[in-house]
Amino acid sequence: MIKRVTITPEASALIAELKSRFGELMFHQSGGCCDGSSPMCFEKGEFKLGGSDVKIGEVDGCEFWMSKDQFEYWQHTQLQLDITKGRGSSFSIEIPTGFRFMIHSRLFTDEELKDLEPVSFIED
Repeated sequence: MIKRVTITPEASALIAELKSRFGELMFHQSGGCCDGSSPMCFEKGEFKLGGSDVKIGEVDGCEFWMSKDQFEYWQHTQLQLDITKGRGSSFSIEIPTGFRFMIHSRLFTDEELKDLEPVSFIED
């Protein structure tokens, strides 16, 4: 299966640091508020998910979510979670570290589209 979201070694190292301080984490791809369209990291359960969210995968054991509306635009795109130096202006948990999470993206090939990792939704 082709993953919808991947991670760089640098982002993985930051997640390990954050997990050691905060425990389990989750991501939600912001749809444009605050820091534009940025991946936001929270302690697991601290971001209220609902029927308008879809889980597109996991990175380093962290669920990665986005809104269904946004997924409609990104469904043919693989996301790669990375970090960059600097302070974002979101509510994401990594902000005090001097780094912020960011996304690189690329379109799936026609062959990859045939073997994509399934998505899941909040169960009512």
